[in-house]
Amino acid sequence: MGFLDRFLRAAHFSGGVHPDDHKRPAADAPLRVMAPPARVYVPLVQHIGAPARALVAVGDHVRKGERIGAPHGAVSAAIHAPTSGRVIAIGDIVAPHPSGLPVRGITIESDGRDEWGELEGCDDPFALDPAEIGRRVAQAGVVGLGGAAFPSAVKLSGGLGARVELLIINASECEPFLSCDDRLMRDRAAEAVDGIAIMLHATGAREARIGIEDNKPEAIAAMRAAVAGHARIRVEVIPTRYPMGSEKHLILVLTGREVPAEGRPSDIGVVVHNVGTAVAVRNAVRFGRPLVSRIVTVNGACVREPGNVEVPIGTLAGEVLAFCGGLRADHGGPARLLLGGPMTGMQVPTLEVPVIKGTGGILVLDAAEVGGGPCIRCGDCMRACPVGLLPLEIAARVRAGEVDKAAGFGLADCIACGCCAYVCPSRIPLVQYFHHAKGELAARARGTQRNETIRTLTRAKAERLEREECDKAEALARRAAASLAAATAAKQPAAVAEKAVEDANQESGVCA
Repeated sequence: MGFLDRFLRAAHFSGGVHPDDHKRPAADAPLRVMAPPARVYVPLVQHIGAPARALVAVGDHVRKGERIGAPHGAVSAAIHAPTSGRVIAIGDIVAPHPSGLPVRGITIESDGRDEWGELEGCDDPFALDPAEIGRRVAQAGVVGLGGAAFPSAVKLSGGLGARVELLIINASECEPFLSCDDRLMRDRAAEAVDGIAIMLHATGAREARIGIEDNKPEAIAAMRAAVAGHARIRVEVIPTRYPMGSEKHLILVLTGREVPAEGRPSDIGVVVHNVGTAVAVRNAVRFGRPLVSRIVTVNGACVREPGNVEVPIGTLAGEVLAFCGGLRADHGGPARLLLGGPMTGMQVPTLEVPVIKGTGGILVLDAAEVGGGPCIRCGDCMRACPVGLLPLEIAARVRAGEVDKAAGFGLADCIACGCCAYVCPSRIPLVQYFHHAKGELAARARGTQRNETIRTLTRAKAERLEREECDKAEALARRAAASLAAATAAKQPAAVAEKAVEDANQESGVCA
């Protein structure tokens, strides 16, 4: 399929926008590597699914890469020490979330040595059984680095079971301001392609296609050079259009196939992974290195030295900003702090929150980049929505506290792409409203499940106590019968024995 065909298909998928990408000069600045800070704050949940379970205690000394949190449940991910040092606290830390509420985490004080623990590498990953690759990826705590943070081992293993034919590597990076994937492809293209080849082996797919938007010519050239000689891997240049990085839209553009409503890509023989995830998989399988750092874009008009930085997980966002020169003195101060991009990222009240596995960006935007005002019901958000929802109606219900009614307008189908917020002339933070409502609905669902569990346990306890009473009464009746038999045998007065039986029957009446 030619570029023109793909462009026409992309031009006709419903909704979407063409925002100014704001990727330069950050994308062109050399990649920098940040040393571990004095302390790291590592949340036990940095992924979709259940939080990890702490494996260490206060006072323990850990080495870099040592597992400090075990996955809990079918969908979860392991957590590892980002540096060597001593565990000084296990408890609440500020969540990288708009609420600023605490989450359970592990605080490590660095010993300054950044010493790796024992690692289990493999010289020839392609000699491994695909299931073993999945195990090693799970052990390394690798999750999707495009922002969703879904445990990668689940996708790899699921792809093999679903007989996936095509592996799509999402390298579109359509989110404005972010360029961490762009920079990674420019600097580590060979590592990315090696990881993609390992993923092909793990999933059993016949081929891989790397989708890169056409506003990244340097990354396209680097990846094309790296795939030379790999007959089953090819680079596909796709139009720059948001939300091209949405899994379903990317599949449509690259294959012409649509994922069924409420379905998964594996239903049509496709699995999608981020290009950064491919490098993490390669590091996990070849070298046994767990996911303890990631590339983060630091950008926005308020940032003195925008660019991309490889950051240890658990580093406070404010320390990363300081590493990039801090704030510019010629601006009136930040108007919005974001983790992630401006379309799908989370607004946070402070930068004293840790970088986690899904943090692709730290943005400090000024007033000109934010704007704001009341809804004028222009309908632009409806026309831009690539899923065909009514964002203004959903937002109105959320603002009124009617999240159930918001759900009735299709809130669950929202992919949180942020197209609605981008085109909104009043700059209403629609995505943040939707994140809040989804969080509240999820909390209600957890509460309902918890209450149902309590009711089930209460019923089980009552039934157990009733059984115990019955057992006691039956035992008493048996003893009384035995006494009667003994009395009869000893020729005791019958009245005494009959009285004992009558008493026993009264005691056991509850079991009748």
